[in-house]
Amino acid sequence: MQIAPPFPDGRPTCFRSTVHGTIFAGRDRYIDAVKDGDMLQLIADPPVQTEPEVWVHLDSGDPIGHLPAEIGCWLWPWMLSGGVAEARVLRVGGAEVPSWRRIVLEIVCRI
Repeated sequence: MQIAPPFPDGRPTCFRSTVHGTIFAGRDRYIDAVKDGDMLQLIADPPVQTEPEVWVHLDSGDPIGHLPAEIGCWLWPWMLSGGVAEARVLRVGGAEVPSWRRIVLEIVCRI
């Protein structure tokens, strides 16, 4: 059994987040495949990135966007050190919803 690294002080282990960057690099073509209740993968950028992010991927491996920077700045180092976070889709909005608010996730960090 793997032991999770120390969790960042003052940060929630369960929270909601939007998915940003869904309209860039053709990622918007995957949005219609995302449904309420789907489980998505969270993957931390490799440490060589200038501003590392936590990316949201479909089970197929295709990226659909990333978590907001204000979350990624503390979640990324924890995940990179071995922490595991799971994401479940709470809501997918239609085209009338701004892209950065279209997908809402519930994220649970295993500690």
